[in-house]
Amino acid sequence: MTARSRRAPLVTVLAAVSALALGACTSSSAIEQAAAVQEGVTTGALVVNTTRDQDRVHTQRNQAAIDLLPDGAFPDGKLQVSVTQGAVPLAFFADDNATVIGNETDIATLVADALGLELELVVNDWSNWPLATQSGEVDATISNVTVTEERKELFDFSSYRVDQLGWLVRADSGRTIAEAEDVAGLTVGVSSGTNQEQILLAWDAANTEAGLAPVTIDYYESYNDAVLALQSGRLDTYVGPNATAAYSAATSPQDVAIAGTTNGGWPDTAEIAVATKKGNGLAEAFTAALNGAIADGSYAQVLDRWGLGAEAVTESRTNPPGLGS
Repeated sequence: MTARSRRAPLVTVLAAVSALALGACTSSSAIEQAAAVQEGVTTGALVVNTTRDQDRVHTQRNQAAIDLLPDGAFPDGKLQVSVTQGAVPLAFFADDNATVIGNETDIATLVADALGLELELVVNDWSNWPLATQSGEVDATISNVTVTEERKELFDFSSYRVDQLGWLVRADSGRTIAEAEDVAGLTVGVSSGTNQEQILLAWDAANTEAGLAPVTIDYYESYNDAVLALQSGRLDTYVGPNATAAYSAATSPQDVAIAGTTNGGWPDTAEIAVATKKGNGLAEAFTAALNGAIADGSYAQVLDRWGLGAEAVTESRTNPPGLGS
């Protein structure tokens, strides 16, 4: 295969964090400051409340969903949900560096509302969510978990978002990326060892076989560094989780845009879902709770609040087909 370059990540030397890097900030104060600079200047920019005092979206109590709960479930009236903080806008610390906020916490709120339960968020490292869910330390995990056939052997799932990858470009690029040939000859940023890297390599191989120009792949471990490279013209596009890219584009529409999306399970379809312990009887109730929120519009409000409307599902499904099937 054609040789590719591997460049060292750019060093962030800017005195102020660019609004372009919003999607990767672990400190929400930087996000709020950048958004505040844009407010009143950028037409159509998404402005997000990153304080601890969240005006959360709520849904109504759903008796049909409650009736699907197994007998004796939640005797203390609390729903404990594992989240992984640090990935804006999915789950990250508010300006107090203690309160976790984001799309995943809002989805958890909808489920708790529908089931008439008090929500308790438990912050876990990503690597700990399977054990925490299986052991009963938490009742569920809502942490950008993709449904796979292997995971379905241990967990039940209630889908709530399409697993999408986003192609981030400069706002003035005019690029549209929908298929392999659209990246031929481009310099593309990606994180090593990821699913998006595998898709990019597969697309490049197909292009090479078809006689098209090869892709130059630059590897970045830091999203901020990749965005700065995009801004300076060192990259034509960066491919990564659409949630992060879409948030950047929504908060900085004058600077970056989404040129297209590709399902994270390409060439198959993948979905993000609430994970519960296999066979404990909670999944059907969670699925019904999510479908109630979809029907009353609160689900759409949550996704739109974080710039993730493009990842909405029309229906939550219990244990949909997973990757590896």
